[in-house]
Amino acid sequence: MVRKEISHKRGILPDFFLWIKPEPKGGKQTTMLTPVEKIPPLHHGFKPVNLPQFPTFSLLLHGKSKELLDKKNIIQNEEKAVLVGLVHKLQTEEQVKDYLNELAFLAETAGAKAVKQFIQKLPHPDSRTFVGKGKLEEIKNYIEGRDIKIVIFDDELSGSQITNIENVLDVKTIDRSDLILDIFARRAKTAQAKTQVELAQYQYLMPRLRGMWKHLERLGGGIGTRGPGETEIETDRRIVREKIALLRKRLSEIDKQAFTQRKDRGEFIRVALVGYTNVGKSTIMNLLAKSEVFAENKLFATLDTTTRKVVFETTPFLLSDTVGFIRKLPHHLVESFKSTLDEVREADILMHVADTAHPQYEEQIGVVNKTLQELEVIDKPTITIFNKMDQYEKNTFDPWLEEEIRAEILQDLKERWENELQGNCVFISATEKTNIEELRNTILNKVKELYNIRYPYRTGF
Repeated sequence: MVRKEISHKRGILPDFFLWIKPEPKGGKQTTMLTPVEKIPPLHHGFKPVNLPQFPTFSLLLHGKSKELLDKKNIIQNEEKAVLVGLVHKLQTEEQVKDYLNELAFLAETAGAKAVKQFIQKLPHPDSRTFVGKGKLEEIKNYIEGRDIKIVIFDDELSGSQITNIENVLDVKTIDRSDLILDIFARRAKTAQAKTQVELAQYQYLMPRLRGMWKHLERLGGGIGTRGPGETEIETDRRIVREKIALLRKRLSEIDKQAFTQRKDRGEFIRVALVGYTNVGKSTIMNLLAKSEVFAENKLFATLDTTTRKVVFETTPFLLSDTVGFIRKLPHHLVESFKSTLDEVREADILMHVADTAHPQYEEQIGVVNKTLQELEVIDKPTITIFNKMDQYEKNTFDPWLEEEIRAEILQDLKERWENELQGNCVFISATEKTNIEELRNTILNKVKELYNIRYPYRTGF
């Protein structure tokens, strides 16, 4: 049965085919699972499964790989969540509190409501349950009778740790990486973003398969035997490996199309907005390009890169809004989104947007700079935009503070960063449209400067 016939009969496109090799009466039948791209092994005696004989098999055809992802239940709207963080030699208590506040915002973005935070001090994470037994018991006592549906850990958990924790707490347990992947899956709109997120999900899932099937391993026999749990793990690993290869191939084809599109943009100077998530990049994009890019006070509102042609006076350039960065960003996501971040690599000018109103905005700037360093673009011409200055003033100044002192504090802040960034910075409020003209002039001067270097004998564009 070919893929087209199955699609016609079931109304679905399979990821995999199941083939069966009949044996003489009394012998065991051999089965083989292959992705749809592979040539059927008919010359080895295998035959395609007759679907009417296997009514429950339609789930596998619809995507056994999808079923594996569904083992990690998606967060439901308005689910109550408990957050857990660990203070150790690499993280201070103040940092952990800030990380958990950010985790609460991530949970809210995913549709959950964080109702309690637990913090424990340990020299290092417990290899079995991440936190100690006493803290786990404390979390369990809190959960009971409060309709808590999910526990979210701020650090990455192994498959066995998740299983051990869920066995004690009896509620769904995920980590920060899983939560970010869930948000990315919800936000992805284009084929490229969806493929990138799905690839990252399977890469995250791969090393955790053993933990997911831990409950089946005890079904195996003694030494030298292989139980059904181990068999299921091997099958799932093969499925996930095949799916990763398929997604990489698909992503490579999408990347070629994206590269061709970027190549067709010709001789225009390219400017890319970069920064921590939820700092106001899309709002600035809408202001400068007079476009309608989706902007929302939630993390990762933008996943897909948006590029617009902008003209200041008579000078045109291309402006791109890119995905935001975040602390502890899963390396699978960075790897999967490298093609999206090509907009950053190929940009001539970077506009690094910072949320000045955030208490840890300097740390956020450091996180972005570290990521830019990993992308090998830290040396590109950069304009740092200190956004949300209106909120900064509200958070910093008491209403009764004298205007002269207020102005002096603001001047000290500006002078400090101007000295550190060699004057390549602007202080604005995108929502209040404060100092936008200075931002436009700063961008225009930098774009003109690059045009003059690139096309010294050209007078117009």
